[in-house]
Amino acid sequence: MKRLQYIVILLFSFSAMAQNDIKLHNLQCEMLTNPLGIDVLQPRLSWQFQTSQTQVEQVAYQIIVASTLEKLKANDANLWDSGKVTSNASINVVYSGEELSSKDEAFWKVKVWTNKGETEWSESAFWSMGILTYAKWNSRWIGYNELFPGDSVSQFSKLSARYIRKQIDLEKKVKKAKVYLMGMGLYEFYINGEKIGNQVLAPVPTDYTKNVKYNVFDVTSQLKQGENVLGTILGNGRYFAMRQEYKPYKIKSFGFPKMNLILDVEYEDGSIESIKTDESWKFTPNGPIRANNEYDGEVYDARKEMPNWNKVGFDDSDWLNLMWVQEPGGFYEAPMTPNMKIMDEVKPLSITATKRGTYILDMGQNMVGWLQIKVKGNRGEKITMKFAESLKEDGSLYIANLRDARVTDEYILKGEGDEIWEPKFVYHGFRFVEIFGLQSKPLLDQFLGKVVYDDMETTGTFECSNETMNQIFKNAFWGINGNYKGMPIDCPQRNERQPWLGDRTTGAYGESFLFGNQTLYAKWLDDIKYSQTLDGGIPDVAPAFWRYYGDGVTWQGAYIKVADMLYQQFGDKESIKKHYPYMKKWLLYMETNYLKDDLMTKDKYGDWCVPPESLEIIRSKDPTRLTDGEVLSSAFYYHLLQIMKKFAAISEANQEDITYYDALAERVKKAFNAKYFNRDTNTYANNTVTANVLPLAFNMVPDNLQDKVFQNMAHEVEVTKQGHVSTGVVGIQFLMRTLTEFGRGDLAYKLASNKTYPSWGYMVENGATTIWELWNGNTANPEMNSQNHVMLLGDLMIWYYENMAGIKSSAAYPGFKQIIMKPDFNAGLSYVNASYKSSHGLIKSHWKKNKNKLTWDITIPVNTSALVYLPIADASKVKINKSKLDKVSENYKTEEGKLILELMSGTYSININ
Repeated sequence: MKRLQYIVILLFSFSAMAQNDIKLHNLQCEMLTNPLGIDVLQPRLSWQFQTSQTQVEQVAYQIIVASTLEKLKANDANLWDSGKVTSNASINVVYSGEELSSKDEAFWKVKVWTNKGETEWSESAFWSMGILTYAKWNSRWIGYNELFPGDSVSQFSKLSARYIRKQIDLEKKVKKAKVYLMGMGLYEFYINGEKIGNQVLAPVPTDYTKNVKYNVFDVTSQLKQGENVLGTILGNGRYFAMRQEYKPYKIKSFGFPKMNLILDVEYEDGSIESIKTDESWKFTPNGPIRANNEYDGEVYDARKEMPNWNKVGFDDSDWLNLMWVQEPGGFYEAPMTPNMKIMDEVKPLSITATKRGTYILDMGQNMVGWLQIKVKGNRGEKITMKFAESLKEDGSLYIANLRDARVTDEYILKGEGDEIWEPKFVYHGFRFVEIFGLQSKPLLDQFLGKVVYDDMETTGTFECSNETMNQIFKNAFWGINGNYKGMPIDCPQRNERQPWLGDRTTGAYGESFLFGNQTLYAKWLDDIKYSQTLDGGIPDVAPAFWRYYGDGVTWQGAYIKVADMLYQQFGDKESIKKHYPYMKKWLLYMETNYLKDDLMTKDKYGDWCVPPESLEIIRSKDPTRLTDGEVLSSAFYYHLLQIMKKFAAISEANQEDITYYDALAERVKKAFNAKYFNRDTNTYANNTVTANVLPLAFNMVPDNLQDKVFQNMAHEVEVTKQGHVSTGVVGIQFLMRTLTEFGRGDLAYKLASNKTYPSWGYMVENGATTIWELWNGNTANPEMNSQNHVMLLGDLMIWYYENMAGIKSSAAYPGFKQIIMKPDFNAGLSYVNASYKSSHGLIKSHWKKNKNKLTWDITIPVNTSALVYLPIADASKVKINKSKLDKVSENYKTEEGKLILELMSGTYSININ
């Protein structure tokens, strides 16, 4: 089965030519942490430059690809020789060589010509193909579809982990070996007692009836001639025990854990052997992991440990044989995104004894992952850990907002000195842990928080002169990474943890400045596509673990908006091409079923989480605060039609599509203004900020009236709401940028730096270390007051980078091929120091100002350029790298009182007096 292109960014080190010092980074795989087993035939190749020279631009490249490293070293490009290609493209270059088959390997290198000289060939890089067709998966699924003593299926289902082993005998010396593995719901895989890979909670979740992810590992070094043992622990994950039997009408059920494995061994004599899962594999449900449920926690009985169970010589005579079982149903795919792993560690701040003999551990940070403990005690004693995000006034855990999630880990001691333990198949969202069962007060160094999220790089840094804004940035950082779990989830602590589309409609864009989330969101687009109904509907949650198909626009529009983000931030056209037919199908579905008199009549959630009139309630009932759903859906539908025009061109759809979007958008805009625009007051609908900001942001306001509408909206923010947020999830996605783009960056800054309710700063002032679900999350009904959500960030992080730091990708040259550097120096900050690792390289923007002077240090990556906006029209007052502007460049112009420079790559220090 052919698939669309996958991104393989490989950063190389070039040998410098005598005439220049242009190099590339050391060999690594940035976007794909494990280049084994991709299942697309045309991966996109990328490289980055490193040099002390300025104004370096690539003018041509040559890529060669070979089937072996030896051939590559000899420049025998038996798979592909691109020849010298005149192009400045250094990201997303499509492999166009020989068609590759299952398990093929490809080795490649690149040479680059620049305006400053030619490089030598890079070091080599590598990828291999996975299993491309269903027929090639000629192994079978094994499992055991029965409960055992201690297991249960209920609202709080329990199922012990299954420990699986297979002893094999390799009669010859091993030259190369790879494992192809699917373990449902979660797995840990071992060879001769050694865990393979550093991934946790693998594989990433999908709707297993639609697609199943397999992982590939090179295990050459773990195998030896003679006897070996393959061992797997299967946990439950989202496959089993996710409250399925509690609400079967709502929650999808998949079945009992199961696995499918192929081990390909190539011997030194050239012969090949494949070991596969079959009925000879043995298992026991009587290992130490007695229960593992994402919502409720993990139970571990160390007394039931089986030393060396995954090594040669272990007696498994009382273990059961596994059975052939039904496959999950979904097609087998290589992962589009890396697995999760332990990305950080947090040491606790304090331990406090309670009156009931327990201890409260404070990690100091609301985090997501689990707790490692080091304890000592008698055999059979039980240590219980319950997790929460905050405390009540009496110092006890606040757990009312967790709903029915039990979030409790249990460890039963074996009584053999110091015992160190951490769970394998659960995660918790927590700052505080109440620990039961300790016989004496523990020391802080007995505990360590393990932070778990998708294996991705932190790409953005931000610091400014306002400490509240700095803390908001830290809160956003922790909230975003904690909610990356192989898919973007809404919250990590209560009995929900679902990938709601509406939370990331614009949020994904802001997140992309902080984290290299490209492959995560490319995978999520697949999740959405797989969840689409035959008639075109898209769910509220994807993968559709919950059967919620609400047919909204502001939520489901994330499908289109996230694809647009991938294009804008990473230059990813392929996701658009892949998903365009399904996006078009959904738009037609909405038009057919809900477009009445050219207005979109269907909306489900409204402007979700508007700050309510009372601090104790969740949802406002005051009609003056709420925006009509038809206003939201119609404006958003218009906006999506505009994006689809661009997508149609990128996808090379026929002109009829573009004409269709144009005509329909014009009709929607006309009907929208006819019904909702008040020409007497220059306001929309009932004059909420959201009702006005959407038509402003989407360019729906009649000509020459934009400023008047904006002034009314700004008055509503500044005067009526006294400089506070009054929007919900929909309006907040466009508020900060729209205020700044219409000249009121100072008002946006007031919102960003505010410390009183409702604001992000109010969360900080009340002890938040992540972002709340509600503006009044410290006082609202616990039914819905998660303290780790990201949906209310809206466009705040975008505003931080694009409008305050001045790091923005040009719409004309996406993927930061051209950078728009246009900070609002007069919004209220006195300095900003920010950086962003783009696909082309590191971008920096560090400015500081006083009454008489502005200093701005910027870094522009090689093979890119930047439009740099200076807040002055007089070029004589500008120096760049201590030289007058006229001597450095003639490539500038004056526009609306600002100098606009076009600078090529390099580091520049700009001074304005």
